[in-house]
Amino acid sequence: MSIAGVDPSAGAGVFADLKTFQAVGVYGTGIVTALTAQNPYKFFSTHPISPNYIEEQIDSVMDSYDIKFIKTGMLYSPEIIKLVSKKIKQYDLKAVVDPVMVATSGGDLTKEDIAKVMNKYLLPNSILTTPNISEAEKLSGIKISNKEDAIEASKKIKCDSLITGGHLDGINTINIDGEISIQKQELIETDNLHGTGCNLSAAITAYLAKNNDLYNSITKALDYVYEGIKNGNHGTLIAKL
Repeated sequence: MSIAGVDPSAGAGVFADLKTFQAVGVYGTGIVTALTAQNPYKFFSTHPISPNYIEEQIDSVMDSYDIKFIKTGMLYSPEIIKLVSKKIKQYDLKAVVDPVMVATSGGDLTKEDIAKVMNKYLLPNSILTTPNISEAEKLSGIKISNKEDAIEASKKIKCDSLITGGHLDGINTINIDGEISIQKQELIETDNLHGTGCNLSAAITAYLAKNNDLYNSITKALDYVYEGIKNGNHGTLIAKL
């Protein structure tokens, strides 16, 4: 299940997540938290969905599907974060959190600074979060300029984490149960980056659903997104299963 916003260009958000789920080979469901008007290059506006209606969406899907793994994307407000945290506990869900705060095109996707609310309610009930450098700084309170900073930041984040290295020379910092590992990837010069964070967290969730452990799900998802960026089609890449 993806719990996220809608990007009408389908490069990010729920639409992108569903394409990634399908590419990896699992059936996906999508809960809409907000509508946005955006494209890969420009952000226009956000229209949030009421928490009550988000709850009804989640309950309606859980009424028919035996879902274990979910991912979250844009949750927009503290009220929505608190609701999703409640639902994770209610249904005993395993959540991968993409702590979306700003669109790739530069638009602010949230009502206010929500890092504090995520740290208090959402991350303690999640199995992984996948922040970029900017998001990891907000979640940890640590300025990240190098690999050592990223490692220290990962220790402050309230659950296991993958701090992505697109803005840190390709250095991806993985912290699972306090064990740190680094996966460095070559940076690719491209403007085909819209929605890569959504696709990464969705791929991790899908690989978990295919009975991979957390570390292998992360490494497979990193490869999936890297190949998609390299080939210019990260939203529709057919993964190597």
